[in-house]
Amino acid sequence: MKIKAVGAYSAKQPLEPMDITRREPGPNDVKIEIAYCGVCHSDLHQVRSEWAGTVYPCVPGHEIVGRVVAVGDQVEKYAPGDLVGVGCIVDSCKHCEECEDGLENYCDHMTGTYNSPTPDEPGHTLGGYSQQIVVHERYVLRIRHPQEQLAAVAPLLCAGITTYSPLRHWQAGPGKKVGVVGIGGLGHMGIKLAHAMGAHVVAFTTSEATREAAKPLAADEVVTSRHPDELAAHL
Repeated sequence: MKIKAVGAYSAKQPLEPMDITRREPGPNDVKIEIAYCGVCHSDLHQVRSEWAGTVYPCVPGHEIVGRVVAVGDQVEKYAPGDLVGVGCIVDSCKHCEECEDGLENYCDHMTGTYNSPTPDEPGHTLGGYSQQIVVHERYVLRIRHPQEQLAAVAPLLCAGITTYSPLRHWQAGPGKKVGVVGIGGLGHMGIKLAHAMGAHVVAFTTSEATREAAKPLAADEVVTSRHPDELAAHL
């Protein structure tokens, strides 16, 4: 099926509208009408081939949220109308040790949401800067937030999980102290998540302007690296 998307035809060209082809849903696939897709800086690196290996046309986007519009006849978890999300993985072998442990990102046959080899036209995956996407149900996530909050949910599928994963691994919570270095796209989420988990949060920044911006994010302390005495208190 032909749909509209936004992508680049080369590293030197800006993003522009284009027509792309999506496969029809298979037995285990979910077809999603995309409502929002976050912009991650890795999307820009890929589009510009700054990490090398980009295949064109490149349609980036891996912070995808939307509504299910069709499902395959063997799909059990989702139905048309469900609000769902898709992150940076759309396929893997499904049976190796890593996949069995829920660590599909370590699978030797992991397929990224875009710029990964696939038998579908045009031979590589195309991402979420598009009207629709078709994904195996295993790689679809249920979203329980209301429709009006979907735009805010999208970045959680990359920046959110990137910061939540280590916080969960190290069991951040009451009685523990978490340091967050940098208060950008990832850092501000790290602060909010660590605070929500009950940890004492110390944010580290290089500028006084960012210090003020960090306070509403619920950082318990904000340390400016230009002040050695502040840094010394946390060595």
